Amino acid sequence: MAQQSFGVIGLAVMGENLALNVERNGFPVAVFNRTPEKTDAFMAERAEGKNIKAAYTLEDFVASLERPRKILIMVKAGAPVDAVISQLKPLLDEGDIIIDGGNSLHTDTARRTRELESAGFKFIGMGVSGGEEGALNGPSLMPGGTKSSYEYLEPIFKKIAAQVEDGPCVTYIGPGGAGHYVKMVHNGIEYGDMQLIAEAYDLLKNGLGLDHLQLSDIFAEWNTTDELNSFLIEITADIFKYIDPNTNMPLVDVVLDAAGQKGTGRWTVQSALELGVCIPTMTAAVNARIMSAFKKERVAASQILTGPTGKYEGDSQAFINMIRDALYCSKICSYAQGMALLGTASQEYCYELNLSEMARIWKGGCIIRAGFLGKIQAAFQQDPALPNLLLAPEFKQTILDRQSAWREVLAAAAKLGIPVPAFSASLDYFDSYRRDRLPQNLTQAQRDYFGAHTYERVDKTGFFHTEWTRISEESLQTSTPEELEAEQPTTPPASTKR
Repeated sequence: MAQQSFGVIGLAVMGENLALNVERNGFPVAVFNRTPEKTDAFMAERAEGKNIKAAYTLEDFVASLERPRKILIMVKAGAPVDAVISQLKPLLDEGDIIIDGGNSLHTDTARRTRELESAGFKFIGMGVSGGEEGALNGPSLMPGGTKSSYEYLEPIFKKIAAQVEDGPCVTYIGPGGAGHYVKMVHNGIEYGDMQLIAEAYDLLKNGLGLDHLQLSDIFAEWNTTDELNSFLIEITADIFKYIDPNTNMPLVDVVLDAAGQKGTGRWTVQSALELGVCIPTMTAAVNARIMSAFKKERVAASQILTGPTGKYEGDSQAFINMIRDALYCSKICSYAQGMALLGTASQEYCYELNLSEMARIWKGGCIIRAGFLGKIQAAFQQDPALPNLLLAPEFKQTILDRQSAWREVLAAAAKLGIPVPAFSASLDYFDSYRRDRLPQNLTQAQRDYFGAHTYERVDKTGFFHTEWTRISEESLQTSTPEELEAEQPTTPPASTKR
C-alpha cells in the first residue's frame, strides 16, 4: 500500500491551504486534526479528488507516511505545539522530521530543537508568511534548524514557496530558532509598515479631508511607483473602495479603531531591548495598537481634552506628495531597524544570517513583499557587512533628497493635532543616527552624580567618577585642573547598566 510523502497536523485555514499546496505540487499528503468533524469537512469539500488521505488517530497518521516521515505541525504556538510533539514522539522512528510552521517564539524553537535532536529526531522551526492566499498559492518560507534536515525538505519547500525572478522564496535560515526569529522580525517590520500606512491615511483623510475614492486613487497611484509598490499598499487601495451593504458607507469607516495583535510585534520589541538594538518605528507601532485598545477611555477623553482642529491650508497635491515621501523615508528606517536587529541577533545566537537572502525571500508571497526589497537585497549583496541600511548609497541619497518633505509633514501633523508616532519615531531614528554627538553625555553625568556609575571621557581612556557636590562655583574659580580631576577606577562598577 502506497504511503504519503508529507503529513500535516492541524486543519485550520493555514494548515488546509498548505496541505493543498503540497499536494498540488506533486507530493501526496496525509492529514490529521484533533476534531474529526473538521477532517471530514476538509475531505468532503476542499480535498475531494486529491491525493490526500485522512487519519483519525495519530497512530494511523504516522503509519500512513513514508520514512523518514516529514510532519508539519500547524497548531497554535506555545503549549499546543509541545503537546502535539509529546504525543508524536512515541510513534516516530529515528531520523523522522517534525516541522513547526506556526508563529512560535524562537527560544521555544531552540529548546525543542535540542530536545528532539538529542532523542534522535530532526526538527525544523519554520516561519510561514503570506496569509491564507500565500499558504495556498506560494508563501515565503523561513526554515531554521539542522541544515541536513532542511536539505532533505528542500525539494518540497522550493516547489510550494512563492516564485520570484531570482528563485523560490525560501532558503535555509540558520540553526536552532533562526527561522522563527527571522519570521518574528518580519512581523515586527510588518507592524511598522501597517502603522506608517495608517498614519499616511490619517493625514490624507483628516488633514486634507479626502473621501474614500480619492484615498483609493492615491494609494493605487503610489502602488505604481518603485518606492511604494507593495502588497500592503495594494490592499489598502482596495479596502477604501469596499462599500458596506448594511450602511452604504465605506466599510473601513465602520470598522472599530481598536487593533489586535498576536504577540510577534511585542516579542520583536522585547528582543531588541534585550540585544540593545534601537527599533523605534516598530516600538511605536506596537504602542499605537496598545493605545487603540483603550477605545472607551479615548472617547471619554475626546470630550475633555482639546487640541488643534481644521484642515491643512496649503497646496493639497504638494502635501500628498510630501506624505508619500515621508512614508517612503519612514519605511526605509523601519527596514533599516529590522535588518540591524537581524544582524545583531545573528552574531548573538550564531545564526550566520545572510541578510541579502532575507530580503530576497521576502520579495514574494509574504505580507511585507514590496518592490524596494530588491534594493535592500542589492545593498547587502554589495556590502554583506553593511552596519545599517541608511548607509547604503541608494537609501542614503533617497532620504537626503526627501528629508525636507518628511520634516514638513511632521510639522504639519503637529499643527493639525494628528498623531504620527511611527513617522516621528522614524525621523528621530534618522536624526539620532546621523548625529556625531548626542546629549547622553549629560545622562552619564547624572548617573555618576546620583549613583557613582562612572563615565568615560572624550579626551582620555578609562572610567571616571566625580564627587559632583564638591565642585562649587568658588572651587571652580580657585581649584586647579589636577585637583578637580576625578578618580580613575580600573573597571566600572557593576551597576553601570542602570
